[in-house]
Amino acid sequence: MKVAILCGGRGTRLREVSETIPKPMVPIGEHPILWHVMKLYASHGLTEFVLLLGYKGTVIREYFLNFAAYECDVTVDLSATGDRRLTFHGTPAEPWQVTLLNTGEDTLTGGRVRRARRYLETDELFCLTYGDGVGNVDITALLAFHRQHGRLATVTAVRPPGRFGELVLDDHRHVRVFNEKPQVSGGYINGGFFVFHRDVLERYFPDRDDLMLEKEPLEALARDGELMAFRHDGFWQPMDTPREFQLLNDLWRSGEAPWKIW
Repeated sequence: MKVAILCGGRGTRLREVSETIPKPMVPIGEHPILWHVMKLYASHGLTEFVLLLGYKGTVIREYFLNFAAYECDVTVDLSATGDRRLTFHGTPAEPWQVTLLNTGEDTLTGGRVRRARRYLETDELFCLTYGDGVGNVDITALLAFHRQHGRLATVTAVRPPGRFGELVLDDHRHVRVFNEKPQVSGGYINGGFFVFHRDVLERYFPDRDDLMLEKEPLEALARDGELMAFRHDGFWQPMDTPREFQLLNDLWRSGEAPWKIW
């Protein structure tokens, strides 16, 4: 099963720490936040990733093409006879298969997913999430929930601050209304960590770069009764502001990062 990760964000509110890199490459400790997201999925046995690149996507491409150089200590032989030989110390290998897909610098989230269609249709289901937020979401339980309810889509519902899109649920966990960033919020919100049946790509994702995942596709799925919510009451935290950047790094340095399940 593929895991698609939206990696096109500019991180405008994180400008002081992300001016030269895309948002998913902002570090938590020694690794970009994107690495942390991928480690979570890999801990549940999902190791095939499709990274939907956009703004400064070449930075992410370079990171994975030179993974050992970024993740290991390196000795470079600069002597006249050394031929600049590299010696890597440690084993940075991850059991991942990573597809790096350029989806356009200004393409919106839904358009990025649509551009990845040829990679995501190979299996009946695919996962999707954002490359700038972490949590201790039980991916195995999420997938089991999705398979059990039999609808086309599942969104992970969380309860952080009210500046995010609100989900209105019924008693059976159907998403009745999907409101992107309402003025007043007190309920569950869109936490990412989606599961989709591949049929959504044809039915709910028209071929447009100005398509926003959080508007037309998810709102239509909710209206049609095809969007279910997996309630996650554990840790969940995006990295949108310098304060959140500091919070996540403090948690990582403390050795008690809630999302570190590996």
